[in-house]
Amino acid sequence: MVLRLYNTLTRAKEEFVPLDTSRVRMYVCGPTVYDFAHIGNARPVIVFDVLFRLLRHLYGEAHVEYVRNVTDIDDKINARAQERRGSRAILDAVRELTAETGRIYHEDVAALGCLPPTHEPRATEFVPGMIALIERLVAGGHAYESEGHVLFDVSSNPDYGKLAHRTLDEMIAGARVEIAPYKRGPMDFVLWKPSDETLPGWPSPWGRGRPGWHTECSAMSEALLGETFDIHGGGIDLVFPHHENEIAQSESAHAGRALARVWLHNGFLNAEGEKMSKSLGNFVTIRELLADWPGDVLRLNMLRTHYRQPIDWTVRGMNESWTILERWYEGAEPVASRRMGEPFLDALLDDLNTPQAIAELHRAEPEELAGGLVLLGFSPDPGRIAARPPIPVEEIAHDIEARNSVRKARNFQEADRIREDLATKGILLEDNPDGTTSWEVKR
Repeated sequence: MVLRLYNTLTRAKEEFVPLDTSRVRMYVCGPTVYDFAHIGNARPVIVFDVLFRLLRHLYGEAHVEYVRNVTDIDDKINARAQERRGSRAILDAVRELTAETGRIYHEDVAALGCLPPTHEPRATEFVPGMIALIERLVAGGHAYESEGHVLFDVSSNPDYGKLAHRTLDEMIAGARVEIAPYKRGPMDFVLWKPSDETLPGWPSPWGRGRPGWHTECSAMSEALLGETFDIHGGGIDLVFPHHENEIAQSESAHAGRALARVWLHNGFLNAEGEKMSKSLGNFVTIRELLADWPGDVLRLNMLRTHYRQPIDWTVRGMNESWTILERWYEGAEPVASRRMGEPFLDALLDDLNTPQAIAELHRAEPEELAGGLVLLGFSPDPGRIAARPPIPVEEIAHDIEARNSVRKARNFQEADRIREDLATKGILLEDNPDGTTSWEVKR
């Protein structure tokens, strides 16, 4: 069995040959825990969970290491913590915020059927390693200190831009470059920044401060997977500048040795044909969707599009995915089988071609269907997904939103009427402690 993956670095589909078959290593950029994760954040989690499962199938569960970090040092986190801190110390407010949003993130991705990674490092736990990495870069002439900042000198790295396949001049022309008096070059990026008493900070040779985002992933991946590992993954939006900068600083610190041999990136997600954004009103979190749709439905809807292609996330698509799952779960063997059809596995081995794999499942025998579902992260159990609602999901969501509005206005009589109206249609509501409202079909 040969696994072939599309490498962003070479822009070619290549046979995957791990550095060590007894220790196959993958790093994927994880969440910045300052708010609920949106549905676009779910795509890399699901995509690389499927790859994790496939690698474990090929090399054995004990021989695959999957690292997905948690970014708990970030300016967005600091800003949100400042809003919530009151009279508390900023670090206490940061810890509370990141613990809360991290817990919600874990609940959400578990509901999507994703396995926990082998390691889930938090950036705050690896600051000494980040400082050591920066010290190596300064000593090697790849970084410089300026006004309390330490910056990577892009001109010291002749390969800069090799992942994005753009020259330095092209990147300068196309980027929103931060203009700062402490930078020597326009593309130089921050490795370390100063922190005053209102911000989280750690002692360093350059004064009290905190690491830059790019520094965090390089240090954590090195600590857990070594200087060079097999696969680095993330969303296509991370190619530049985040992953480009990771390559530059890691390879400069390690005498040019590769950071990762294969770079995988998933495509963007649109909502009903438009880019998802809060300004357009189509920004939706995983948690909001899970209130209306089973996690397996969201997972299948994601996998029906090839991971490198953009997804158009629609209500119609989710309804189709729900129908498919109902049919599969009724037809699969009740006991999960490890057997799967060869055409199904061949599709996954061809750069995670999940749409083709799903097409093969439609033709599979019941036992093969069960095995295929398990490998994709589903459970062939009719009780795994809720019964279909008797009215459209979007109508239920609209009624719940209307009920929440009248409850805020303290019009409890109208709120009760909406609840009772939904109950007569077979929909039971439950108000959760976190302020959300979930529903289920009356059985």
